[in-house]
Amino acid sequence: MSSFDFKRYQALSAVLAFFTGSFFMSSCSLQNNSSSQNTSSQSSSSLSTEQTSIQTSASDLETPSVEYTSEDTEAADATNAVQIKFQGSSAQVDGKGVSVKNGIVTINSAGTYALSGTLSEGQLVVDVSESGTVKLILNGASISCSNSSAIYVKNADKVILTLADGTQNTLSDGTNYVFDDAENSEPDAALFSKSDLTVNGSGTLTVNANYNDGITSKDGLRIAGGNITINSAGDGIKGRDFVSVKDGNISVSAQGDGIKSTNDKDAQKGFVLIEGGKLNIICAKDGIQAETTASVTGGEISVTSGGGSSNGISQTTQQNTEETESKKGIKATTGIIVSGGKIDINSADDAVHSNGSIKISSGTLTVSSGDDGIHADNQIVVDNGEISISKSYEGLESSVMTINNGNIYVVSSDDGINIAGGNDGSSVNGRPGQNEFANSSNNQLYINGGYIWMDAAGDGLDSNGSITMTNGTVIVNGPENDGNGAVDYNGTFKVDGGWLLAVGSSGMAQAPSDSSSQYSLMINFDSKLSAGTLVHLQTSSGEEIFTFAPSKTYQSVVFCSPEIKEGSYSVYTGGTNTGTNENGLYTGGNYSGGTEYKSFEVSSKVTTVGQAPRMGGGPGGMGGNPGGGRRKFQPGETEATTNQG
Repeated sequence: MSSFDFKRYQALSAVLAFFTGSFFMSSCSLQNNSSSQNTSSQSSSSLSTEQTSIQTSASDLETPSVEYTSEDTEAADATNAVQIKFQGSSAQVDGKGVSVKNGIVTINSAGTYALSGTLSEGQLVVDVSESGTVKLILNGASISCSNSSAIYVKNADKVILTLADGTQNTLSDGTNYVFDDAENSEPDAALFSKSDLTVNGSGTLTVNANYNDGITSKDGLRIAGGNITINSAGDGIKGRDFVSVKDGNISVSAQGDGIKSTNDKDAQKGFVLIEGGKLNIICAKDGIQAETTASVTGGEISVTSGGGSSNGISQTTQQNTEETESKKGIKATTGIIVSGGKIDINSADDAVHSNGSIKISSGTLTVSSGDDGIHADNQIVVDNGEISISKSYEGLESSVMTINNGNIYVVSSDDGINIAGGNDGSSVNGRPGQNEFANSSNNQLYINGGYIWMDAAGDGLDSNGSITMTNGTVIVNGPENDGNGAVDYNGTFKVDGGWLLAVGSSGMAQAPSDSSSQYSLMINFDSKLSAGTLVHLQTSSGEEIFTFAPSKTYQSVVFCSPEIKEGSYSVYTGGTNTGTNENGLYTGGNYSGGTEYKSFEVSSKVTTVGQAPRMGGGPGGMGGNPGGGRRKFQPGETEATTNQG
């Protein structure tokens, strides 16, 4: 029976909700001295800095703050409001501050206005030069316009849109616009505001954006409540200075990005903050995109971008085709912060991507990606949380990564955790944003705690620099081919604490460095063993160290633990164990019926049992590369060209 207390872990299940909707077509006639635009203006999803790493460390990232006043969060009272009742192409008004002409209903004074009825051919315009808040209560209102926004906030201090409880409200535009501001091609959304905009209440709003975006604010956009459904030919929800979601049920179906903030001129703006609510985003491009920081502190978020991970572009295709459209789940230029909430992402491109850094301190992330699961050009820090990556090209990737705690589950078609690049050749003429990475002493992986389980077809733990481990549990089901290793590093791998078990092929196998304070083993078998064949390690007195059932064919086992000390050990294969199998590892039972492979003595920090690796790897990373670490393939090389016997 093992003396080590293993942490229990179960993979998270992904729940993806899909939304479909139909576009509402309408028409209206506006009398403006404006120019005409007859082609749909689709917003660009690609960041101008897509190829640029932002050197912001994770410790510098701060969750932005958005102030909500009581009028932002509390539904406006319609008791003393000016009543506007739409009637076909006109409206009946009971009160002051409103003019009606040729289907255009214009509010020109601050105050509270209750809107009801159907405006089938017209537009609501807010044009208020005086200070004060304009409160619009949608109380069973439907507004349609064929050549401009259904609601156009042209001028106001601030506008609050309340969705009255129990009401159904609809805003629709057409496929062609006549711009009020021709120079800036504005407005260009079914609900467009040049001022700060807040949406609250508990009613329902459906936005059919047939021209371009659904809801746009040229300042800040707050969502504090409501049941909001957006069908958009462009982006779903867009705020220039920020988008903040505090509450509400939001469904977005967009041909562009789902939610985005666009201010790239002010480092304190251009962010997206999700504090609560339920969001279901299905989009052709990025799910959530921020020009500075994307932060999630709560709520439930479901994103399907670019058709999902099944539409991920193969690496061969990416090397021969210039990929211009970004189809990521959550993307930010400066950084991404996850400190709570539940996030489900199914993305054709990276699921979580930052051109700078990523910090995860809590919350649940369930990911299926057509490319990387979690990618940061600069740094990733995981302090806690639950991360489940069920499909990816590479699981987690950055130039510096620190894992302090949390549960991490990774399935990857290439590397599980990768420090500073793609697979050995993919970053050369490979995926966008990868070519900057190179072997460097600055590339570091730090494992200080947590539980990490991975199934990697490429390298398991892969660092183009060094690895340091002080605590935690790492279990790697690594590659079956001899061109990769369950552990792969170019500098050193120093283990001063924690529990590491890495199984895979033997051709490029590496053990931790002999500078480690803990003892480690590299056991290489004479031939490959089939998936599920138990490998069992015990002391000469019969005390079990571990029994493990690898999920794939394997020929090498690397093990490092405080339990390994100088003395005699035996390794067995096959047999059975009566204990509980959790992620391949048995606990609480008895092992029997196996075949002894070898008995051996541990007298040095790194002990190799069986044949040495065939392709340049070695114990302590001393093969191939000067200074330690194995030699990586170059583009066009194969196992045969690098194998020296």
